[in-house]
Amino acid sequence: MMDDTKADSSHQGDVKRATLIGPKRALFQWLCSLLIVMVPFIPAGGDSLLRLDFGTLTLHAFGHMFPITDLSLFLLLTIALVLLFLLVTLAFGRAWCGWACPQTTLVDLIEWSARKIGVTVRAGTLKASRGQTFLLHLIYLALALLVGANLTWYFVAPYDFFPALLAGELHWVAVTFLLIVAATTYFNLAFLRRLFCKEFCPYGRFQTVLVDPGTLTLHYHPDEAPRCIKCGACVRSCPTGIDIRRGYQIECINCGRCLDACRQVMARRQQAGIIRYTFGLDGKGVAALVNVRMVLVAMALFGVCAGLVFATVQRSDLSIKAGRNPSLLPRILETGQVVNFYSVYLTNRTNQALEFELVATGGDDIIMTGSANMRVLEPGERKRFDVALETGHDTLAESRPVTLEARGSQGERYGTTTIFLTRPLERE
Repeated sequence: MMDDTKADSSHQGDVKRATLIGPKRALFQWLCSLLIVMVPFIPAGGDSLLRLDFGTLTLHAFGHMFPITDLSLFLLLTIALVLLFLLVTLAFGRAWCGWACPQTTLVDLIEWSARKIGVTVRAGTLKASRGQTFLLHLIYLALALLVGANLTWYFVAPYDFFPALLAGELHWVAVTFLLIVAATTYFNLAFLRRLFCKEFCPYGRFQTVLVDPGTLTLHYHPDEAPRCIKCGACVRSCPTGIDIRRGYQIECINCGRCLDACRQVMARRQQAGIIRYTFGLDGKGVAALVNVRMVLVAMALFGVCAGLVFATVQRSDLSIKAGRNPSLLPRILETGQVVNFYSVYLTNRTNQALEFELVATGGDDIIMTGSANMRVLEPGERKRFDVALETGHDTLAESRPVTLEARGSQGERYGTTTIFLTRPLERE
């Protein structure tokens, strides 16, 4: 009896010495979730750290404003995000699914809550009594409303959201969006959960196509098969109910639960676990990531990001676009001067009001009327100004370039654009 007790104590000690990744995964999951929830609450430049304002079609990011009219920046940002997606997928595969995906985090939370109230959880299925089912649906609803509100905060700043909600003045579009997201999330948590990861998740399909010889993979190497004692611990611990010993399967979310289960069992036998994470299957380690496809994608991502940063730094505080007024053609005045009419559109790209005046440069003989006084644009505001430029008929033998500048009260240049003055069309 004494010997059995000592043996059990020794086994327990071995289990404790097994290095488990579960706590690290849980910590990473909650840090990612906390970041997603808290980003809208972090102030930057008088607004949320990251928010898309549909009313003005403006992206507020890290204290800067990016109107949708900055198409070049949005194009570069889109390309950068696509390349980042490719690079992360090539390098880490479905580790995203098991370690950072909000779907996995929500379902993990559901299953943890279910166990706390005595529900049997196995391979993503829940066996609960009627009372337990009622409690679970309350949890689904609470999480669904939180998710709906959290996504809404990325469009309506939480500092505006809560006062408007309490006063019953929250815009109907925001309310509708919140309810749609909440309803979708509730349906997902109540009826899909792990089934979504196994059958419907598009990322798993993309990853299957994009898998690379150096991609991080959770696997049971065939060379380790003789050491397997066929205890089934890896299968019982799998949240999607697969058997990792059968090789790569699209349902695997790379969460590492089977790895921990195997390590605990094998630790009792004073052996290392059979299941492991590796970059590729050839034992090259991180060096497996250095291949042509990875390098090309990484270089492309670096180039696009560098271009995006340069374009962001170099952009002017005021966006100026000018076009000829279609309803007012060039004409000759009684004085013999030629007048051209333009509509000028200005957008304040900053988080502060800008005072400016429009100035035409390109010759001392140019006279501008219509917007010579100081004007003010509020943060993110976009306005149209109609201007007329007069010049001598003899100076317009051909199209004449003129620069329109927006200058501040201290002479600072906020933005420029070029227009062309022309003669009136002459009838034969």
